[in-house]
Amino acid sequence: MWRNSVNLSSNLLSLSKSNHNQSFFLSSNPLRSAIIFAGHGVRGGVSQTQLHSSSGEFPSSVSSLKLGFEKSEGERAFKFSSSAAVVGPSVATTAALAKAKDVAEAFRHYGRCYWELSKARLSMLVVLTSGAGFVLGSGTAIDVAGLCWTCTGTMMVAASASSLNQVFEKNNDARMKRTRQRPLPSGRISLPHAAIWASTIGVTGTTLLACKANMLAAGLAASNLALYAFLYTPLKQIHPVNTWVGAIVGAIPPLLGWAAASGQVSLNAMILPAALYFWQLPHFMALAYLCRKDYADGGFRMFSLADPSGQRTSLVALRNCLYLLPLGYLAYDWGITSGWFCLESTLLTLFMTAGAVSFVRDRTAKNARRMFHGSLLYLPVFMSGMLFHRLTDNQQDLTETNPVRLATETQVHESEGDCYLAKPRRGSSIGIQSRPPVAYASVAPFPFLPAPVYANSDV
Repeated sequence: MWRNSVNLSSNLLSLSKSNHNQSFFLSSNPLRSAIIFAGHGVRGGVSQTQLHSSSGEFPSSVSSLKLGFEKSEGERAFKFSSSAAVVGPSVATTAALAKAKDVAEAFRHYGRCYWELSKARLSMLVVLTSGAGFVLGSGTAIDVAGLCWTCTGTMMVAASASSLNQVFEKNNDARMKRTRQRPLPSGRISLPHAAIWASTIGVTGTTLLACKANMLAAGLAASNLALYAFLYTPLKQIHPVNTWVGAIVGAIPPLLGWAAASGQVSLNAMILPAALYFWQLPHFMALAYLCRKDYADGGFRMFSLADPSGQRTSLVALRNCLYLLPLGYLAYDWGITSGWFCLESTLLTLFMTAGAVSFVRDRTAKNARRMFHGSLLYLPVFMSGMLFHRLTDNQQDLTETNPVRLATETQVHESEGDCYLAKPRRGSSIGIQSRPPVAYASVAPFPFLPAPVYANSDV
């Protein structure tokens, strides 16, 4: 019994020491006490009972333990509130990013629809022809700002015409494999939306040309828009003559550019429009032959549909290639370009004509495609050659003057026994001394022409 009492007292002593140590440990680190109690599976009530029954110092440790738990809960609450503060802006940022993404997606969607409605690549080709006409009609000095305004207005009017064309041909495009994925047949944009877009840019482009260029250029743009949208487009479903009407539409933009630069339309301005008119016919004939089935499915009355063998289609293409041959010589003869362009244009046209001859001899899709690719090469090279070899106003004046007359500045003539010094010609821009009619006729390039009669009676 004594041994049992000794063991009991020793156990109580050791328990009090251990509890005292635990209380010191817990009081020094309250957060760690919760971990120890939780790790040993000791509940709060049992621990407090044991601590109160052991020593009087333990209540302080218990209070420190409670403070530790309260501090832990405070820290946990602070962390929760700070995390909520962090989460709040992140939710707002996420919502703002989602909204911005939706706006960007809508902008991308409608931008793509407008691009396809406008047939942007074809419209840019129209702009190039208009810009070339502007440069050719500018003379010596080129108004760069005027060129930019003219190209911008032409682009808007061309985009409007293409958009209206698709508005009117929505059902036809839906039946063709080549066009059924356009914005209107595929349902990516509504018909009223496309009509409003086309009308807005058409009116804006015409107004821009009227304000920044002149009324003649604006009138040509408006008439070409009406011709394309309200005549050529319905004719495609009525009669094969639509191809020739479409060629007229394609020939007007360079005339528009010339009018915007010079304020008038002259005979010299017709070279590039004539080239575009005759070029479009073999180009379209090759395309119509290659896409005969599509055009038939869409309900379009193209010339190639009434020509199963393709013979008449190929002959029309060849005939219009031959019409392109004299244009280089006319550009040189009328003083628009130098003689080098005459040679280059002839060689280029012969190259395109060779493709048309191959198509006439063997009417296959391969030869039609070859002629089509040749037409794609012809137009940019022809326009580049005209721009590179063009003559300015001063060069045209020098070209029109005879070299022999340039070498002879003064000439003494005898008339009725008197000698006099020749006077300058009235209206001459470079002050060249005039010759008597007989002497002038003797050195003229065409001596069989009648001698010119001068307005000045003193000569």
